[in-house]
Amino acid sequence: NVGRPFAIVLDDVVLSAPVIREPILGGSGQISGSFTPESANDLAVLLRAGALPAKLTIIEERTVGPGLGADSIAAGQTASMVGAVAVVVFMILAYGFLGLLANLALIANIAMIIGILSLLGATLTLPGIAGIVLTMGMAVDANVLIYERIREERRNGRNLIQSFDAGFRTAFGTILDANVTTLIAAFILFYLGSGPIRGFAVTLAIGIITTVFTAYTFSRLMMALWVRYQKPKEIPKRPLDVIPEETSIKFMIDRKFSFPVSAVAMVASIIMFFAISLNFGIDFKGGTLVELKSKSAVADIADVRSRLGELNLGDVQVQEFGSQQEILVRVESQGTVDNAEQSVEALVRDALIEDYDFRRVEVVGPTVSGELAQTGTLAVIAALLAIMIYIWFRFEWQFAVGAVIATVHDVLLTIGMFAVLRL
Repeated sequence: NVGRPFAIVLDDVVLSAPVIREPILGGSGQISGSFTPESANDLAVLLRAGALPAKLTIIEERTVGPGLGADSIAAGQTASMVGAVAVVVFMILAYGFLGLLANLALIANIAMIIGILSLLGATLTLPGIAGIVLTMGMAVDANVLIYERIREERRNGRNLIQSFDAGFRTAFGTILDANVTTLIAAFILFYLGSGPIRGFAVTLAIGIITTVFTAYTFSRLMMALWVRYQKPKEIPKRPLDVIPEETSIKFMIDRKFSFPVSAVAMVASIIMFFAISLNFGIDFKGGTLVELKSKSAVADIADVRSRLGELNLGDVQVQEFGSQQEILVRVESQGTVDNAEQSVEALVRDALIEDYDFRRVEVVGPTVSGELAQTGTLAVIAALLAIMIYIWFRFEWQFAVGAVIATVHDVLLTIGMFAVLRL
C-alpha cells in the first residue's frame, strides 16, 4: 500500500488521510507533515478519543413523548392555579384584610422563586412544580402563625402596636425552626436523590428561604405601612370564624386508648412491611414501565395482555391509567444484565406500536434500582437524625427524642398504609 492514502475515520468523519511512504512492519507508524503545534495536538486528541471502543451500558432511561409533556404542563399549571386560588380565598375568609396582606406576600414569594430559578438556569420539572405548590401552603402558614400570635397578644391586654410587634418577634423563632427542619430534609433529598427528586428539592429549598424572607420582612413592611397611614384602632375582624376562638379540644383525654392503638398500629406496620412487603415501583425493583394511549376510542387491556404474554417477558402488569384510552404496562426486571431492559422496550414497542401511541417509557436497570433503594432508606434515616440533632441544639435532648419518635410513628403508619392498600 505504499503511495496510497490511509484514511483514519471516527464517527463517519475523516480525521486524517496521510499517504503511506513505507511499509508499516512494526505495528506503529508516524504521521508527518506541515503541522502547527495546535493542529498536531488537536489531531492527537481526536486519535486518542477513538482508540478504545467503549460499550454503552444503559442503567436508566426515561422518555416522555410530546403529547404527555404538553398534558403534564397543562396539569401542573392547573394544579398551581387551583392551589393558589384556594389559598387566597381561605386567607381572605379567615383573616380579612390581614389575609389580603398575606396573599400579596405570597405573590411576591412565588415571583422570587421563579426569578431565582431563572437566575440559576434550573430546569423546571413536574416535581418542581409540586415544590412550588407546597411552598404556597407553607408561605401562608408562616403568616397564620404571626397573625394568631398577634391576636393572642391583643387578648392578653397589649395595645395594637405592641401586639403587632410582639406577634412578629415571638413568631419568628417558630417560623425559623419549622422551616429549617424542612430545609434539612430538602438538602438531604437533593444530595441523595436523583433526577426529578432533585428538582423538587431545589424548588422546596428556594421556597423555604423566600418564605422566611417574605413572611418576616415583606409582610411586616406592608403591615407597618398600613398602621402608619390608616392608624387602625383594632385588629381587622375575620369574615369567617373557621375555628371559633373559644374552641378547646382535649386531645390527651383519651391517651389511655389512643397510645396503645398507635403502638399496635406501628408494630403491625413493621410486620406487614416484612411479611407482605410493599408494592415497589420500577425505581426500586428495576424493570420497564410504558404508558400507552390507544389510537381507538377505548384501549383493549385483555388484548394487550395477550400480546405481551406471548413475548415471555415474565411478570407483566397491564392496568387502566387515567382515561379509557390510556393504559400502563409494567414489565419485571430481566435479571442482572442492565441492557436486557432495552430489549424488553423494543419488543413491547414492536408488538403495540401499530395500535398505541407511546406517551412515556421508563427503563431502570437492576444496578440503579438497587442504588435507589439504598439511598431512599438512607435519606429517611439521615433526615430523622439531622432533624433530631437540630432540635437537640435548639431546645433539649428530650424534645429531640420525642419529635423523632413522633415522626417515626408517622413514617411507619404511612408504610403500613402502603402495604395494606398496595399503593
